[in-house]
This record gives sequence, structure tokens and C-alpha cells, in this order.
Amino acid sequence: MKKQDLINLAKKTHKASQTLSNFNSDDKNKLLKLIHDNINKNRNNILKNNKIDIQNSKDMNKDFAFIDRLTLTEHKIELMLNGIKNIISLNDPVGKIIEDKILDNEMNLKKITVPLGVIGVIYESRPDITTDISSLCIKSGNTVILKGGKESMNTNICLTSIIKQSLKEFGTDDNFVNLIESTDRKITQEFLQLNEYIDLMIPRGGESLVKMVEKEAKMASITGGIGVTHIYIDPSADINKAISVVLNSKVSKPSVCNALDTLLIHSKILPNFLPLMIKSLSESNVEIRCDSKSYNEIKKYNYNNVLKSSKSDWGKEFLDLIISIKCVNSIEEAMSHIYDFGSGHTDGIMAESKNSIKTFVNNIDSAAIMVNASTQFNDGGEFGLGAEVAISTNKYGARGPMGLENLCSYKWILTGQGNIRIR
Repeated sequence: MKKQDLINLAKKTHKASQTLSNFNSDDKNKLLKLIHDNINKNRNNILKNNKIDIQNSKDMNKDFAFIDRLTLTEHKIELMLNGIKNIISLNDPVGKIIEDKILDNEMNLKKITVPLGVIGVIYESRPDITTDISSLCIKSGNTVILKGGKESMNTNICLTSIIKQSLKEFGTDDNFVNLIESTDRKITQEFLQLNEYIDLMIPRGGESLVKMVEKEAKMASITGGIGVTHIYIDPSADINKAISVVLNSKVSKPSVCNALDTLLIHSKILPNFLPLMIKSLSESNVEIRCDSKSYNEIKKYNYNNVLKSSKSDWGKEFLDLIISIKCVNSIEEAMSHIYDFGSGHTDGIMAESKNSIKTFVNNIDSAAIMVNASTQFNDGGEFGLGAEVAISTNKYGARGPMGLENLCSYKWILTGQGNIRIR
């Protein structure tokens, strides 16, 4: 793809946004239902293309986390389809009246929600993002330009083709959703310069991608989302609950940004909790990196997967079956560690003490705080958003899982009766 081809694609997507912004709720829902049905009909073709991507990635020696994010299964396609159905069921975020008041001069002033316009998305090896974001953008009246990683290109082309065919069947502009098929890195750089046509850029991937977009994007961008996730085990914690929550937080999907990275255990509960926790993690093939106190507590069991931690294990997003464990002597020490090494994404506490919970919740400044619950719940679908565009750690604007509401802006409408301003 040449630079001019990219500009032409952006122009077509920008023009199509004018059409989509005028779709009513029924039209958008019918269109999404058609996309849902066509994806369902083409399961075998989707999985066939995904297998090609998986094999190519294995040939390139991609790691476990990468392959895990890339892989589609029948179950994942079901989740993809359920995500579209959930988005259909949600209220239309466009056209909501945020404010409606009469000014002193009897003019009516309204503030109403409107689509942002054109969304750009750069993502790595998760093809389910293709359908999630396309559906969220259509429902919120935004067109979208997708740029997936080269490793998932066959799957992304297949999914986007199904979506574009659905748009044609519906009798509308198939430029509501476009995919950049080029794998040239220069195209990515040029994509980030198209602020004339793109209103918001969203990176979905690792730290290097997020920081690159933050540095180079000329348009507004969502630059948070790096997840260094902690759980603190308070002396008051229910041990059985804590083991179950920690295991789920780490193991259920280790390659995502809300997966647990560092476990902080109070020294008072360490002797009773740690051996049981290590046993459960070991049975799930988790590599465990312990600080000196926790290592000395567990070394007598001679686990092959338990290692001494290094400085680099704190503040690290593992995205793999790896966890670091640190013993702390107080909740204040745990919070201080999170303050020093956390990313403001997802952090949790296991405790029965109301005072400990209150202290933790009031002092930890993360986008999402989990109290006696798995960190994996920090997800747009789980939060009732249908699906998510991204999880933002920004403090200004969208924070946490971003859904339909976060893809809207607003405009003011002032209605007078020939009023003029007297200065």
C-alpha cells in the first residue's frame, strides 16, 4: 500500500461516517444482527484462516502469550457472537440529552451526544478485536479503520470481508469498516499522521505499541492500558477464597492485560497461605518468582518452578504463566509497592476486614479495584458494556474499560427566537 492509497482509504472512511452518523437505532441493530449471522455462517472459514496465522506465528517462534491471544476456537467465536448480541441489546448512546435548560433570555440550550466520527485502531495479535471494535463503532455511529498485526492478517482479512459483505447486503456503504492490509511499518507511521480524517486513535497491544502511538499520533489517542496487576492478601483474608481468586486471576487467561502479575502477601498469613497457594499455582504450570522471605518459606518443598525473584520482576507485565510474589509486613507496605510499581490498571485486595478494604480502596488510585474478586473481571463485557474498545489508564476522559459511551462526544444546540447579544 502506498501513502496515497492510505489517504484515499481514510477519505472514504471519513465520508462514510456522515452516512452512519444518521442511522437510527433500529438500522444499526439490524446491521449488527446481519454481521452476527454472517460470522456464524462462516465459522469454518474463519477458523481455517486462523490456523494459517497460528502456524505462521509458530514458525516465527512466537511465545505462548502471543499464540494464546492469536488463537480462535469454537468457544472464542461463540464469545465473539455473544459480544455482538450484547452490543445490540444496549441502549443507543447517540442522541442522548445530557442537559436541557432555558436561559435567562428564554433561549433553549441543549447538550446532546454525537458520534466522534472516525476511529483508528492499531492492534497486535487478537483477531477478536476486529469484531468487537467494529460492532461498537457501528452501534455508536462511528466508522473505523483497523490496522492489525501481520501475524493475524489472514484472520483479520477474513473477518473484515464478512463485515464488509454484510454492509453491502444491507445496502449501505461498506466503508463503515476498513482494514489496512499492508504490513509495512511505514504505513503505520503514516496512519498516525492522518488527523485530518481520524478523530481518535486507539492502540491495543504491548507497552512498545502504546508508547509509540503516544509519541507519534497527531490525533487524540488512548495511550493507557498497560497492565501491571497486583493482589494484596490481608491477614483477615479467607484463605480458600484467596487461593481461588489468585488462581483465576493468573491462570484463566494469562496473556491479557488484567491477568495477575504480582502477589503481595502479609507476613502474618504467609505460613498458612503460601504453601497452599504455591501448590495450586504449580499444578497449573505457573513459574513463581519469590522474594527472599517467601522463597525461604517455601524452599523446603523443592518445587522446580519456584525461583528467587530479581529486581526486574517488580513492575513487570508478564502476559504469561509467570507470577512474582512478595511478602509485606503491613497494608501500607503493600500499597507503597503498588504505588511504586503499578500501572494504574487493575489492583485487588483479598480481605474480610472492612477497615483493610476501606484503606486499600481509598488509597489505591487504579482504574479498577477488585475487592475479593478476580482481576480478570476488569473487562468491558463483564462490566455490562457489551464489549470494550480498550481499557484506559488515563485519568482525563475515559478510564477503565471503554464502551459505547466513550465513543461519543457531544454538541450544544441553542434555540432562540431571533435573539441578539447585547454587549
